[in-house]
Amino acid sequence: MSQTLNHTNLLAAVGDMRAQSFYGFAILLQMLNATTQLTLRDITFFIPLDPQLSNISIPTDRLESFVLSHSIVMPLQFSDLIRFPTGSIVPSGYRNRMIRIHNHGRGHFLVNNAAVTVPNVCSSSEGIKCHGIDKVLDYGNAYDNHNN
Repeated sequence: MSQTLNHTNLLAAVGDMRAQSFYGFAILLQMLNATTQLTLRDITFFIPLDPQLSNISIPTDRLESFVLSHSIVMPLQFSDLIRFPTGSIVPSGYRNRMIRIHNHGRGHFLVNNAAVTVPNVCSSSEGIKCHGIDKVLDYGNAYDNHNN
């Protein structure tokens, strides 16, 4: 039952991403879901715009770290996120990667270096929430295989 619920939530979230033109991240989630036993539920994704995703290189063996470093392991609507005070540091879904919140109100809410530009993209999924951001989260070339 848990696997079915997880799959249903993921399909709903991917559908919401596509409906808002976040095709790249939707594809990454589907690839990750097909290649790992990772449970993608009770999570919030920060999903970069497609043009920003197309500017980076993500080796296949780093796909999981990329996706999880763009997440917080609890489902948060934007109304929940906006309650975090500026300077809050929350763990991402990937070990040793933290997300810093810069809360200057609804019109200027940042996670690390990226502004939330499309809040509440994923509304159909119970356990997966997501928000569109204007950049890939910066962790210092962590995804680029040419720099590690």
